[in-house]
Amino acid sequence: MRIIDFEEGEARLDWLALTDALAEGHKLPKAQITDGFLYRGDDTLLNRAAWIDGLGLLVKSATIFPGNRDLPSVNGGACLYSDTDGTLEAVIDFHLLTKWKTAGDSLLAARRLARPGSRKILIVGAGTVAGSLVDAYGAAFPDARFTVWNRTRASAEALAADRYGVAVADDLQSAVGAADIIACATMATRPILHGAWLQPGQHVDLIGAYRPDMREADTEVLRRGRIFVDSRDTTLAHIGELKIPLEAGEIAEDDIVADYYQPDAFARASDDEITVFKNGGGAHLDLMTARHILDQF
Repeated sequence: MRIIDFEEGEARLDWLALTDALAEGHKLPKAQITDGFLYRGDDTLLNRAAWIDGLGLLVKSATIFPGNRDLPSVNGGACLYSDTDGTLEAVIDFHLLTKWKTAGDSLLAARRLARPGSRKILIVGAGTVAGSLVDAYGAAFPDARFTVWNRTRASAEALAADRYGVAVADDLQSAVGAADIIACATMATRPILHGAWLQPGQHVDLIGAYRPDMREADTEVLRRGRIFVDSRDTTLAHIGELKIPLEAGEIAEDDIVADYYQPDAFARASDDEITVFKNGGGAHLDLMTARHILDQF
């Protein structure tokens, strides 16, 4: 059994190689997935488990405490088990696994859905995930220029100071209109991204919402774009981004074009269309990422 900490994992990982591993993982038998949620006000305990025949088993617990000030708001632990005999193979640093799974999930979608010539990338939000997105997107779009917008400008400035060449936007609507790729990674519970702001050819990456009562994009974003998800099983009935408009009849399940288990359909159809991806970050993606991490040792 191996214990993998953040620093030694970071030194061995590559964003493009990870997305290739995620793509390969979806060629295996479909994952069995279970999610369990416990709530106390704004605080959440999320227990996720996945089993992929031929890849192994993973159990991951995440604690989300948005009120944390001097500590990360998201913490937890992850254990990877052998597919052959069920023994514990690795305990992987939670923040390492979550960083690479979350941004890698979005990057795989962008490699398939964003226009190859995308050069202007807007990150909405300035937390830990936002910094990971700059690194991940930069690997696939090396000529891109990044802009960050955050409700609190000081947080956006801190992120920009930590990442060379990142600019800070003051007006979200204008920043959205100028971008080729818009990636939202916020704790918003009500939409902050509006479909009326979007332009033909853009790719929208929605990451932040993880609870049934959370949304980052309004319904017009979904109506104007072709919608893709990483997994139908972990997004449609569980995350407010899609659950709320589906239950309201504002969109239909048939509007979801594909998930990663439908690779032939998971593609941009034209340069002018708007593509919208919901990153649900299911436990099967944690499992694929954890196996990839262990394979580097």
